[in-house]
Amino acid sequence: MPEPLRLIQVGAGGMGRAWLRTIATSDDVVLAGLVDLDLEVARSAVTGEVPVARSLDELAVEADAVIDVTVPAAHPTVSIAALLRGLPVLCEKPLAETVRECLPMVAASEVSGKLLMVSQSRRYFRVGTAFGRQLAELGPVGTLTCEFFKAPHFSGFRERMAEPLLVDMAIHQFDLARKLIGAEPVSVYCDSYNPDWSWFDGHAAANALFTFADGTRFSFTGSWCAPGQETSWNGRWRAVTAAGTATWDGDNPPVSEGLGAELPDEPEEIAGSLAEFVEAVRSGGTPQSEVHSNLVSVAMVEAAVRSAALGVPVLIADVVSDAFTQALDTVQQPELLAALKAWEDDLPFPLDPPG
Repeated sequence: MPEPLRLIQVGAGGMGRAWLRTIATSDDVVLAGLVDLDLEVARSAVTGEVPVARSLDELAVEADAVIDVTVPAAHPTVSIAALLRGLPVLCEKPLAETVRECLPMVAASEVSGKLLMVSQSRRYFRVGTAFGRQLAELGPVGTLTCEFFKAPHFSGFRERMAEPLLVDMAIHQFDLARKLIGAEPVSVYCDSYNPDWSWFDGHAAANALFTFADGTRFSFTGSWCAPGQETSWNGRWRAVTAAGTATWDGDNPPVSEGLGAELPDEPEEIAGSLAEFVEAVRSGGTPQSEVHSNLVSVAMVEAAVRSAALGVPVLIADVVSDAFTQALDTVQQPELLAALKAWEDDLPFPLDPPG
């Protein structure tokens, strides 16, 4: 059996503690150190002799990789610093808050030659994987729908956001739609709004219709202020193909005429992300949420927000192109800027991973 990968985790908050529990139960990794701006929070999150520090610079330990579980605004700084130190990174979703901030992260992965993977945990539900296998048997999907209705009272920043549902939640469903359809999105028309009874300041409900490169339409209808008869946090899905229809309620095995729903025996949620990351680091393979691919999921969210603001369909490629222009004006690190400029005459979309 290979030696466990030595991990440094950055971030010891609520999600950070979930990752620490996952690391502790894995035979493939061991925690080499923990970083958090609040040392007391870091110390209270670990037991034994695990070194803690306020930054990667202050943590003098040997490691094989980094888990970035900081707040989204800190993802670019933390992940780029780790990559340029020669360490592969598994970053919590979203990759960054904007596509513009994602692009230097893509460049850092290329410059360093190290893996940057995003933990899109909805890709690692066994019942969701069974749903995807049913669709593969049925053939190309013509229409895919997801209904998402919840009524959470978070308090804090989410209830003050301009687009809480789209920005903080919908990337899960948008990214999963890419996996289920097996093609890339081309455009989106989105309408977002806030019902009179909503306890959110911003738009807590939205309808988005994506067109994919193969002609598939993906429809997302959701609300975070929908009390009663709530859906799963994964949403409620329906896929229509020429050979039949499959449905998945988000929690239980999917249903399709004439097809079984055998559940795979594999790690789920963030444990699934970690397992795929470890395998990719060891083998040099490309995991399904590698940074070049995941950039498209972030662009789907940004395009939906832009469409809702403008009231017109928006091309996903336009969002990436605009972000690229902005990144050229804001990136300061010479090696990252050089990597970005190498794309200037022929911006790849979707961006292809090196090699």
